[in-house]
Amino acid sequence: MFSSSILGVAFLAVLGKTVSAQDDVITSDEFFYGDSPAVYPTPGMDENGTWGDAMSKAKVLVDQMTLEEKVNLTGGVTSETGCSGFIPGVERLGFPGLCLADAGQGVRSTDYVSSWPSGIHVGASWNKELARQRAHFIGSEAKVKGVNVLLGPCVGPVGRVVSGGRNWEGFSVDPYLSGGLVYETVSGIQGAGVMTSTKHFIGQEQETHRIPSSSGDYVEAVSSNIDDKAMHELYLWPFYDAVRAGTGSVMCSLQRLNNSYACGNSKSLNGLLKGELGFQGWVVSDWNAQHGGVSTALAGLDVAMPNSDGFWGEYLVEAVNNGSVTESHLDNMATRILTSWYQLKQDQSGFPKPGYGMPLNLKLPHNVVDARNKSAKSTLFDGAVEGHVLVKNTGSSLPLDSSKMKLISLFGYSAKAPNQNNYEDPAGDASFSAWPMGAESGNLEELNVGFFGNLSHSYASISPNGTLVSGGGSGSTAQNLISAPYDALVAQAHEDGTALFWDFESGNPSVNPTSDACIVIGNTWATEGYDRPSLRDDFTDGLIQTVADQCANTIVVFHNAGARMVDTFIDHPNVTAVIFAHFPGQESGKALISILYGQSNPSGKLPYTVAKNESDYGALLKADMTLATDRYQKFPQSEFDEGVFIDYKHFDSLNITPRYEFGFGLSYTTFGYADLEVVKTDVQTQVYPTGDVVEGGQEDLWDVVAHVTVKVSNTGDRDGKEIAQLYVGIPGDDVPAKQLRGYEKSLIAVGETISVDFPLTRRDLSVWDVAAQIWKLQAGEYQLFVGSSSRDLPLKGTLTL
Repeated sequence: MFSSSILGVAFLAVLGKTVSAQDDVITSDEFFYGDSPAVYPTPGMDENGTWGDAMSKAKVLVDQMTLEEKVNLTGGVTSETGCSGFIPGVERLGFPGLCLADAGQGVRSTDYVSSWPSGIHVGASWNKELARQRAHFIGSEAKVKGVNVLLGPCVGPVGRVVSGGRNWEGFSVDPYLSGGLVYETVSGIQGAGVMTSTKHFIGQEQETHRIPSSSGDYVEAVSSNIDDKAMHELYLWPFYDAVRAGTGSVMCSLQRLNNSYACGNSKSLNGLLKGELGFQGWVVSDWNAQHGGVSTALAGLDVAMPNSDGFWGEYLVEAVNNGSVTESHLDNMATRILTSWYQLKQDQSGFPKPGYGMPLNLKLPHNVVDARNKSAKSTLFDGAVEGHVLVKNTGSSLPLDSSKMKLISLFGYSAKAPNQNNYEDPAGDASFSAWPMGAESGNLEELNVGFFGNLSHSYASISPNGTLVSGGGSGSTAQNLISAPYDALVAQAHEDGTALFWDFESGNPSVNPTSDACIVIGNTWATEGYDRPSLRDDFTDGLIQTVADQCANTIVVFHNAGARMVDTFIDHPNVTAVIFAHFPGQESGKALISILYGQSNPSGKLPYTVAKNESDYGALLKADMTLATDRYQKFPQSEFDEGVFIDYKHFDSLNITPRYEFGFGLSYTTFGYADLEVVKTDVQTQVYPTGDVVEGGQEDLWDVVAHVTVKVSNTGDRDGKEIAQLYVGIPGDDVPAKQLRGYEKSLIAVGETISVDFPLTRRDLSVWDVAAQIWKLQAGEYQLFVGSSSRDLPLKGTLTL
């Protein structure tokens, strides 16, 4: 473990750098030297840990390899499969290579797989058990297809920038909520025999400036300048959980971290990931995120994707031969890769040939490898249902009563399936076609322009050509089937004898005045490559107001990538209900109609905060953009000055009342809370942990210090699921007023009372001590709050340590 206080001070150095207005434009990277400390050498692996047997097998195999064969493992190659990346095999030794495939929402860009709810949808479910079930089936489908490594799940970005283009790929803006869900996801996927590559490590919180730009003067990728305390308590937090779950791989990110590229940052890769967190697997670069040769190898990068052209390959062979990189270090790189292969038992005969079911071109004849599993249907549906969040329901307008629905009018572009759901080659000079990138309903031209960093283009806020079941880019799902809301509503109306009118195009439609209900379905589009231009759009807001002016029972639904402003219409007396439907995957329509008609009771809660005004988010509303007149125009900077105070912690610190707080969500029933009790365990509570570093950090960080129990009752007239939430106020200065430290989702029958237990670990109650470079458990009084959201916390107590 690297515990020198010097490292912590150096990690903060970038935040203290000051310049005057008259200073010249910075043209050399030398200006930033020392912003991120050097941590060498790369830590070795734990031969006595849970990966010990796999490591022994890997070392035997590596010892039989030539120098060139070991080097070949460290760079991707082109294969004859549809895998996103491929690590070449060593045929003579029986190693077949590894197929790497997108992504965290299921196997992307292939046929005969399922389209699963996206990360933010899982986050909105707050359901750890369901997250593991989803992950198991995702991993099972990947295995059938011959995928060795799934490039996910995603816990970075955390969601610092409210309009971040990839926030929807992750679970939540809260690291504790994300940590619990990523643990279950890694466990579920790897339990099915497929490695996870948890991403993106670390600090890639915006798409703007995410990659270097060579149009005109060369501009480096943005630098995320993160202090040591925020790094540990926020951005690194869910990676602790992923490593503890045994993730076989971690993907390093595209941007710079404290002015050193993340895939060559020795402090983060050697010091934090492989040192402090005890990570035993291998680090793979995001595509084209390698920017150095010897330096990246020594910093802790193990595999470069999609290849290592210009940096490794023959140059890495030369570096080993001339002593710039020791062969023992190369052995460590190769051993990490093969250890994961053995650990997941992919060496055994039951694992398919890498890329077996991933055709290179779906337009050409190919074998049918159907990875779908009928037993997954209930998980697909339940996952879609539970990520819907009901935030307004005036006068119990929902659920709809089939016997009273004589006429329903349906409006909005996100109600119907896109006109096309089909694989095709990219057109002309375009890099991408729509289907593999989740852009069938969006503007493909914009995605092709924005993916590579065009900052001058004006991007749309919505996907106007159909419903959304995921966002865009490498994190999108493979749509082999879509249940759109319109299709599911037609089936329900046919069953009930309800008349339907609809208009999916007009922003100013006429409404039949005899409509019993009017449903307006819009969306918010987000994709890899560029950040969202806005948290609202005039077309959809105008459509909602037009319909509400004509219909006394107007229900609004958004398929949203994250926070969506509602202030222009939320107080309209005829807007009776609002649902944030997120990205539900293929069962979208069926899930929504099940909720609207009360066949399912809504149980999702917001994994982010919805503000009343955009300005309430402060400087984190939009990504940092560095313009040509700026001193840092060649080296864009993003200063994370807010520390850990993002989302609800920001709102709490400034006493800003949100529209809908973090953790908020309505149900068709009601719940009551009572009888908070605190019981300390006999675990030692000395100031600093003393345990050995294992996967997930020092082992006693995970010791349970206390249990908080409460009683939760269903006081309404429907069975329903409630998410009980525990928040802790940790003593000290410059700490949030409260932080999520427990959540449990339970099905509670009408009239039933259950007991909910929240175990609190040493890590849950600790702060990061920058000077001592270790987690610190303070003596003092810890405030405890339990309830149904971050601002509805009727039960209060204390824990004294």
